Amino acid sequence: MLARAMADRTLNSTFAALADPTRRAILARLASGDASVAELARPFSMSQPAISKHLKVLEHAGLISRGRDAQRRPRRLEGKPLAEATKWLERYRRFWEGNYQRLDALLEELKTDQRKRGSTKR
Repeated sequence: MLARAMADRTLNSTFAALADPTRRAILARLASGDASVAELARPFSMSQPAISKHLKVLEHAGLISRGRDAQRRPRRLEGKPLAEATKWLERYRRFWEGNYQRLDALLEELKTDQRKRGSTKR
């Protein structure tokens, strides 16, 4: 039960962090490689302290980590929380795909019935 509660907390933190478009943009940038706070702040019209707050949320969620390169503290993307969120979402994707397949089959059946009725009216 404790492991389940921790997994739920991890997912909650991940999805809360992903809810913000600025944080998603930061993650997208980090997907192409490590970056400093200044590099991450550059495309945004907000202060460096505001970017730092976003980075703290991402770090708390485990989505990024802070490295050390001489005087630099580059941030890097951490894949594990995203992989866990993807795994969780995958169950629901399979559910919806099953629903869409049943809907496709029903629509095809209705089209077939309609064609049969149309050909008998002539």
